[in-house]
Amino acid sequence: MLNQHKILRVFQLITYLQEKPNKAVGQLATFLETTERTVYRYLDLLRECGFDLHKDANQRFYIEKEDGDGIHFSNEEAQFLKELVLSAGKHSKLKDVVLSKIYTGSELSLVAGHLIHAKNGKIIERLTRAMMNKEQVTLKKYQSINTETISDRVVEPFGFTENYQTVMAFEPASKKNKTYNIDRIGSVEFSAQSFQFDSQHEQQVTDVFGFAYAGQKFPVQLEMSMKEYLLLKDQYPLIAPFVKYMSGKDKYVLEVEVNDLRVLEQLIIS
Repeated sequence: MLNQHKILRVFQLITYLQEKPNKAVGQLATFLETTERTVYRYLDLLRECGFDLHKDANQRFYIEKEDGDGIHFSNEEAQFLKELVLSAGKHSKLKDVVLSKIYTGSELSLVAGHLIHAKNGKIIERLTRAMMNKEQVTLKKYQSINTETISDRVVEPFGFTENYQTVMAFEPASKKNKTYNIDRIGSVEFSAQSFQFDSQHEQQVTDVFGFAYAGQKFPVQLEMSMKEYLLLKDQYPLIAPFVKYMSGKDKYVLEVEVNDLRVLEQLIIS
């Protein structure tokens, strides 16, 4: 089964191949930031999925864009793809990108429950495009927990954390690498300004709550009832590997190091 990253790449490749001019294998490798050998695997996958992949006299590949808006699925195909994506990435915001494209390319009725986070899908898609083009973007109306403000942030995005919960980016104004929660981004606006600080981009290792390392780690041991554990896991699925059930106490215990205690402090207060 395709993992979430491959699903995103397949959709990106389809869209790219539908755009003029036709693409050489080298161009596709650059676009996907991978090897030519891997590109051929993706092309084989597209053929297996039934896409009408063509190659011109100059050995350049393309997919003819049909009337309407590109890919079209029957109701049955769209329903199958929807179930596949939901099962493969239940807690990943990347699923919203794929679901929105499935709905757009089919006659399947829009289900409100699956589109609550459609905005997040578009945000991830635009951030991915900015990373590929090495272009600065503005995160519009970003809601900051640190400063308790809502403001626009000009950043250079360069990666996502696990499950696409946050985006890693360099902020020129503060000259710092930061992580931004996808849920708290209003929208993403392209700037047409190329990256200016590539050499200063540094991967941020976030904790199970999405906070980046800020010079100090805090060991945590938290006992929870089943209800408390399930509620916390729904909001922060990355805690799951660090939770053990203690049958003697009938409690779930979270043992993990975190970069920030705010989430736990809020739990204690509430």
